[in-house]
Amino acid sequence: MTEPVAGLPERGLRFMRGRAVRYFHRRWDIHQCGVEHVPASGPVIVASNHIGWLDGPLLFATSPRPLHALVKEEEFVGRTGRLLRVLGQIKVARKRTDAGALRQALRALGAGQGVLIYPEGRRGDGEFTRFKRGVAYLALVSGAPVVPVVIFGTRQPGEPSEARPAPGARLDVVYGEPIQFPMQAWPRDRGMLEDAGARIHDHLRAHVSQAKATLNRDLPGPLPTGSTDV
Repeated sequence: MTEPVAGLPERGLRFMRGRAVRYFHRRWDIHQCGVEHVPASGPVIVASNHIGWLDGPLLFATSPRPLHALVKEEEFVGRTGRLLRVLGQIKVARKRTDAGALRQALRALGAGQGVLIYPEGRRGDGEFTRFKRGVAYLALVSGAPVVPVVIFGTRQPGEPSEARPAPGARLDVVYGEPIQFPMQAWPRDRGMLEDAGARIHDHLRAHVSQAKATLNRDLPGPLPTGSTDV
């Protein structure tokens, strides 16, 4: 009999979500649609666009189920770093292929948990113009569905990456239909990864277009000149 996989810790994650969600709904006008596309159980990869600082906390608090996000390693310092570890978040180096972060994400998926990833790799226009293929690797190795999500309202046009939305601002979170690939045992060649990456990228960009048309709402565009995603 196969031993069950031990996932990432979720006690702190579930505890804090229950309190954070009330704060978020009091402070902002949050609208979610398409939540039925996120499976209630089993492994899932949520692939989100990334336009502003609040994207991560927003999904942490309001997503249909707990998510273990890949968070840039620069955040894992001091009190913030200790909190992220208690919440079971995954430290990732963005400037190289981080095998340790991928192993942690696969551990979570193998235990039937949810993983949040930003395929753009950094904050920007949110259109999935940039695309890093870590999400394709996770999808092929785990066989988990990839659910696209588009966030609107956490940054306004011309604002820097660290901007916070005004109290009462409308924030839209739109989940889309998942894309899924059969689990691929080793070896997984480069062509297989590139094909899966291209298909996921197209799926994410199509979801952005559909979400913008459905809401009649646009994304904020590029970060202003001189703005950095720190």
